Amino acid sequence: MIIKRGLVSLGGTHFLATRSRLVHFGTPLSCLVPLLPRRRCILRFSSSSSSSSSFSETGAASLRLRSSGDMAESRSPPVAKKVEHVMEMFGDVRVDNYYWLRDDSRCNPDMLSYLREENDYTDYVMSGTKQFENQLFAEIRGRIKEDDISAPLRKGPYYYYKKTLQGKEYVQHCRRFISDNKAEPSVYDTMLTGPDAPPEHVILDENIKAQEYDYYRIGAFKTSPDHKLVAYAEDTKGDEIYTVKVIDSETLKPLGQPLKGLTCDLEWAGNDALVYVTMDEILRPDKVWLHKLGTEQCSDVCLYHEKDDMFSLDLHASESHKYLFVASESKTTRFVFSLDVSKPQDGLNVLTPRVDGIDSSVSHRGNHFFIQRRSTEFFNSELVACSVDDTLKTTVLLPHRESVKIQEIQLFRDHLAVFEREQGLQKITVYRLPAEGQPLKGLQGGGSVSFVDPVYSIDSTDSEFSSSVLRFRYSSMKTPPSVYDYDMDSGASVLKKIETVLGGFDASNYVTERKWVIASDGTQIPMSIVYNKKLAKLDGSDPLLLYGYGSYEISVDPYFKTSRLSLLDRGFIFVIAHVRGGGELGRQWYENGKFLKKKNTFTDFIACAESLIELKYCSKEKLCIEGRSAGGLLMGAVVNMRPDLFKVVIAGVPFVDALTTMLDPTIPLTTSEWEEWGDPRKEEFYYYMKSYSPVDNVTAQNYPNILVTAGLNDPRVMYSEPGKFVAKLREMKTDNNLLLFKCELGAGHFSKSGRFEKLQEDAFTFAFMMKVLDMIPASG
Repeated sequence: MIIKRGLVSLGGTHFLATRSRLVHFGTPLSCLVPLLPRRRCILRFSSSSSSSSSFSETGAASLRLRSSGDMAESRSPPVAKKVEHVMEMFGDVRVDNYYWLRDDSRCNPDMLSYLREENDYTDYVMSGTKQFENQLFAEIRGRIKEDDISAPLRKGPYYYYKKTLQGKEYVQHCRRFISDNKAEPSVYDTMLTGPDAPPEHVILDENIKAQEYDYYRIGAFKTSPDHKLVAYAEDTKGDEIYTVKVIDSETLKPLGQPLKGLTCDLEWAGNDALVYVTMDEILRPDKVWLHKLGTEQCSDVCLYHEKDDMFSLDLHASESHKYLFVASESKTTRFVFSLDVSKPQDGLNVLTPRVDGIDSSVSHRGNHFFIQRRSTEFFNSELVACSVDDTLKTTVLLPHRESVKIQEIQLFRDHLAVFEREQGLQKITVYRLPAEGQPLKGLQGGGSVSFVDPVYSIDSTDSEFSSSVLRFRYSSMKTPPSVYDYDMDSGASVLKKIETVLGGFDASNYVTERKWVIASDGTQIPMSIVYNKKLAKLDGSDPLLLYGYGSYEISVDPYFKTSRLSLLDRGFIFVIAHVRGGGELGRQWYENGKFLKKKNTFTDFIACAESLIELKYCSKEKLCIEGRSAGGLLMGAVVNMRPDLFKVVIAGVPFVDALTTMLDPTIPLTTSEWEEWGDPRKEEFYYYMKSYSPVDNVTAQNYPNILVTAGLNDPRVMYSEPGKFVAKLREMKTDNNLLLFKCELGAGHFSKSGRFEKLQEDAFTFAFMMKVLDMIPASG
């Protein structure tokens, strides 16, 4: 799958963007294709050193430290050396004095020295509030039930689940045998435990695996159809290049040699073969392979090679487990091949042809393929079906609707579940299907699943294809993540698991709202809001954190995060601005926030901020904003446009050097994203992108307090982009406000991998905001 700078963070919770939706990123619930490191721009340039390699010289006005109100004189921040780098296009000359920070090897001693000095300076500035940060961390961690299990998922004769242990950073992957596994699955089924139950079997303990590494993440965990083997993909650097290992699920003994240099797209083709995806030398997923267990990787068969650098490959299995689907996609076009897993040696068959502007996703049931199809005309998608034996003749099951977007479908033996969007809210509609083998002439009726909160988030998850039980995840800004089983025949919903929140959490103390804002062009922009009704005054004096993203058609739905309670319970209001460029209100919402309409994303966000002030949710002096990745571009753009509007800016792994990056056609991420941002080799796009690219628009003006983060091994947003942004801000800004840069030297786009390590990062970010807002008590 193509996932761009697709990390979204809601008050500390990380999500992965997959096919225009979000998947919670804590334990590895889904995988994603690596996005690619950036290289230098191929333009005319000249270089000359204008200063020494020392980073300790005094440049910007000396900073003053805030501990609990007053400022005290402090040491000056690092000042990056300048090395002139001239770039010219269309007669326009740009000078990048910090281009030298880019080092693909990540070994340049001057670069590493500068990053370490920035980290040391950040530690120094925050040292006065370290005690409070530690208190926050203890508070956040104290809400977590450390020894817990996920909702067990029935697969064949076993329940599979993940287990966390007291004090341990990572999960165990476990299963239990189901004694009565021939019975039809029911929403009322429960996994037996205790001395009389089948014993728990730990298949993989990530805590043991992670002992050898500073970073460890499992991107895929796949059991073979007969449940005798497990294939898992691990990343030990944060660069999203995976190694796949196969083990016996009972004895845990390894089978064969690891497969190296893969994405985490991985599926079984029967019980003795794997299908996987690899990348080219610049990390574009371009080949799909068939691996026979017991053979060397060098003898694997290449099933397809995508040579067009505008396209990348993804891989997934049908719910029926009878087909694998290989898709090649750009930002506007997607076509699909099928692989019959009973005959993998026969190779791929074209299922949906390559037609420019047509985006297809495929599922399978019985003798039919179900195709979700989007085009310029049917921009919110239609659902059609075709015979397995005649894929050219299709029947429309769900026609295109201008007000309803089909987000995804999930197939079962007797049912179809359709995940949709209307007026920015998600819904699930369930249809009963005719018996397998019977003709499909359309869908009649359809029952909807009901939800109680005014704003919420729902997410599909694995379910048993042969059952009538749909499993989904639900949460809202005041409802902890919950797993439900829904009986598609009776309409009964049964709560199977709700995340335990310790420390006296009471959902009734919190209020969630949806407000609509009028943008500068008259468009209505939705906002999702949560606050503690016992603490929020709603008179303009409350501190507020406004989050935004607005790219890639990603829908940022209201989601619960335990650590966010540490803000809400100190009187913060938390708001998500659902700006254009995202997918919350359908495909056109996205189209109106990209290309030559990208600035709508920024002006929408500014309109939301101004409206929150006007509605007395906060004031400029209490307004904090946050965005990550492409949302970091949003932060950089709006802080250049309206630095007076915000008090604190949190820019996580921000894509802030947009123009220089998008002028480099040697990187697949760049070429494929010309369909997102535009191709700046064309003059119209060049000047439009230059007008908002954050690094190119830093000027001599007062800026708010800013915290910027990065990961040295990040393959999506190169560490040098936020590095250059900070260096230029230090050179140009005319204020004494805080500007801190924290670069994790042993992590990538998702920062550290342990669950408690991530909580420590939340505590650090919260401490920074409250330090600036003078909210840290004297004891802290």
